[in-house]
Amino acid sequence: MKECSKSIARRLRDSRYATRYLVGAGVDIGGKPDPLDLYREFFPGITSLKTWDLEDGDAQFMKGVADNFFDFVFSSHCLEHLRDPAEGLRNWFRVLRANGHLVITIPDEDLYEQGVWPSTHNRDHKHAFTLMKSRSWCPASHNVLDLLRELGPAADIRKIEVIDETYRFALPRFDQTLTPIAECAIEIVIRKRADAEVTAGGRLPRAEQPAAEMRGYFNQYRTDQKALKQAVSGDSLFKDDTDI
Repeated sequence: MKECSKSIARRLRDSRYATRYLVGAGVDIGGKPDPLDLYREFFPGITSLKTWDLEDGDAQFMKGVADNFFDFVFSSHCLEHLRDPAEGLRNWFRVLRANGHLVITIPDEDLYEQGVWPSTHNRDHKHAFTLMKSRSWCPASHNVLDLLRELGPAADIRKIEVIDETYRFALPRFDQTLTPIAECAIEIVIRKRADAEVTAGGRLPRAEQPAAEMRGYFNQYRTDQKALKQAVSGDSLFKDDTDI
């Protein structure tokens, strides 16, 4: 129930969504029932946003969308409806440009399905997900870490989190997403590495220097650190217990 809407306040508490993750030209896959576009004013870095749904084609394949086309790919609770979530994830990553971000939420099997499969909370769920288990009660379970590993070396995982801050573990089996607050989800943020970064084996610092007026501030940090080390010797650390 309105899972994208529920996530907005939480995401606004993390500046990375507005300044890094949801920036540029994006696509919201499966978003028509509760589109991210409703909240676009909170993410001013978005320059355009396409809401992709059934009439646009099968989200598993994203046919007609060129490789490296979008600056960000967003999806709220769509992957579990695809026939092959691994292929869907690969194609979502395919249409993402280098340095862009894939931001998706999917239901956590323990928080949402809660031990019953096929799902009685959503009959169209074809797959269930867990962050990582050696054994799951669900025959259709996927380990998220295994799925992400299949994306290859260009996948720079920035965030994986089980969203359970408003989940009530004391309740008996009940679809808590029916409430206004519970998300019952796993959230994933992946940045797509550029080819040069993959070749280098990491995201290395830029060679370009900041402007001169900014260098003064950065160099002052070094000066302050040296002064602090000179002012405080090892023998005097934490020994002054006079009144403050």
